[in-house]
Amino acid sequence: MSNAANPTQNESFHDIIRGDKPVLVDFYADWCGPCKVLAPTLKQLAERTGDKLRIIKVDVDKSRWASGTYQIQSVPTMILFHKGKVIWRQSGVLPLQKLEAMVRPVIG
Repeated sequence: MSNAANPTQNESFHDIIRGDKPVLVDFYADWCGPCKVLAPTLKQLAERTGDKLRIIKVDVDKSRWASGTYQIQSVPTMILFHKGKVIWRQSGVLPLQKLEAMVRPVIG
């Protein structure tokens, strides 16, 4: 999954979400069953969208600032950012077709 990765040390989360490329952030936890169910769907989405969409995963247990900053109260929660703005937000597991329908208008 080439475009689904954790931010690198040289790239801050805020730099990533403010970029020109839309970013789907998956806020998850290792212990979360639904998060594990969602993972293959996100991989398929990454394959279908190619380099038009960046998908990153943020572990809420390791990045507690995320829970507070984005008021993450349940996992998985996905937030679609474009140029720093929240375009869409959803908690829970969604089927691939629904995810594609949500990102398609943003990625063109």
